[in-house]
Amino acid sequence: MSSSELTTRDFTEESQPFELFGQWLKDAEASEPNDPNAVALATVDEHGLPNVRMVLLKGFDEHGFVFYTNFESQKGQEILGQKKAAMVFHWKSLRRQVRLRGEVEVVSDAEADAYYASRPRGSRIGAWASKQSRPLESRFALEKSVAEYTARYAIGEIPRPAHWSGFRIKPVSIEFWHDRQFRLHDRIEFRRKDPAGAWEKVRMYP
Repeated sequence: MSSSELTTRDFTEESQPFELFGQWLKDAEASEPNDPNAVALATVDEHGLPNVRMVLLKGFDEHGFVFYTNFESQKGQEILGQKKAAMVFHWKSLRRQVRLRGEVEVVSDAEADAYYASRPRGSRIGAWASKQSRPLESRFALEKSVAEYTARYAIGEIPRPAHWSGFRIKPVSIEFWHDRQFRLHDRIEFRRKDPAGAWEKVRMYP
């Protein structure tokens, strides 16, 4: 979609959130200077204290939105503990954002293996070398770990670490937002009671 705002066409009975998201992501790929798939990911720890950081969306379909990480990291532990998360995409060049939230599941081993195998060799080594989110005594210690795993897997394929895989957010709400003059923004929310339910579409006050 190339229009500068949400239109009546976007809010018809036939419109679906994943299709609309795909159109917006395609627009962002053409206009954003880098990483149009960058997204802020929010999680909650065992005390209810939220955390947010940027990750890269690596896939989406009608089942949900997928990203990959170290399960021993802070976000990995929080998601495994709470099984819920939220995301927000902000495409400044388009003055658009999409936010969503829902339950989280672990992707299949086949999905994780396929994506891991597609990564650059250095990134696969990094998945082994980095104890993500834990204290690092020095940059040299990280470089030493990278060198050790590079030597260990100098020949042949690099296996996927057991602690490295993907999560899929199965949204129960997806909101599309577009900037408008005088802060009278367009907002359309798709919502459902559970990930298997039918979508309800609601236009929201800005």
